[in-house]
Amino acid sequence: MNFRSDNEVGAHPDILEAVRRAFTGSTAPSYGADDWTHRVERRLREIFEKPDLLAFPVATGTAANVLALSCCTPSWGSIYCHPEAHIVVDEANAPEFFTSGAKLAPIPGAAGKMDQKKLAGALAQPVYGVVHHPQPAVVSITQATECGTVYDPDEIVSIATTAHRHGLRLHMDGARFANALSYVGCSAAEMSWRAGVDVLSFGATKNGALAAEAVVFFEPELAREFEFRRKRGGHLFSKMRFLSAQLDAYLSDSLWLSNARHANTMARRLVAGLTTMKGTQLLYPVDANEIFVILPSYMHDALQAAGAQYHPWPSDRPGERAFRLVTAFNTDADDVDKFLSIAKAA
Repeated sequence: MNFRSDNEVGAHPDILEAVRRAFTGSTAPSYGADDWTHRVERRLREIFEKPDLLAFPVATGTAANVLALSCCTPSWGSIYCHPEAHIVVDEANAPEFFTSGAKLAPIPGAAGKMDQKKLAGALAQPVYGVVHHPQPAVVSITQATECGTVYDPDEIVSIATTAHRHGLRLHMDGARFANALSYVGCSAAEMSWRAGVDVLSFGATKNGALAAEAVVFFEPELAREFEFRRKRGGHLFSKMRFLSAQLDAYLSDSLWLSNARHANTMARRLVAGLTTMKGTQLLYPVDANEIFVILPSYMHDALQAAGAQYHPWPSDRPGERAFRLVTAFNTDADDVDKFLSIAKAA
């Protein structure tokens, strides 16, 4: 009953097998000149229905985010993002370091989503060309958000329109992009470049890979400096095929979407049981595979005694304790049912 994080689970067997085949096969060109890396880019072009996109594998979500952002802003720029965004809360000083000093400008909003009116207000400020202020450069949104909610395509279009009107780029942190896409049910293109996204951090690690992400540029001109920045940042792998083999398997036969559907289904199964129990309350809508819930102390104590694992979460409600539960591509339905049975008995 480990619901701590989708970072804690293992890797999908098909992805492990793909790495094994890449390992035991013949030699291959280095630094991304291999067939696996080329095939991943072709697959992404097909999935996103964009023949000119450019894609680059990296090993971590932080690298994907900050290297992508570094191509969207000068060192004197501003990056507008939600105050709970991963680039604000969980990536230390990496955004500032890799952009050589760009400033994070938080735009709050309910349930992890950037408030579009507040963004429009911030971008309307008379700071453009004024040397005393950082210059607006890029907006970054997280899909799914840090609260487990999902932007629908219309919301993305609205944010992108505002950003582009002022000459800014739109970056999407898609660490759980597959979970968001599974929830909305639209095409990958409709949730990304057709909605106005310029560059996407395409996550795989949380959804069944060992350690593999891709930076996907829908505007090829934006990628002009990326390869140099990736090398400078220490993320150009000599044996790149071992990253790309993971992504190749991840994208084959819609594995990435079936993994996400399973994680989302297990989250809904948990929610369906918990919300029938007295004393429980959801903090946010559960759109993807993260659940933020208030549990009575006696229920939490019983679950802890039985070995259930999940994270405490800050709550602004006095006297109430909130927690985060995350389901994954390999969450066992029996574990979900056992968790619910213990909670119900308590």
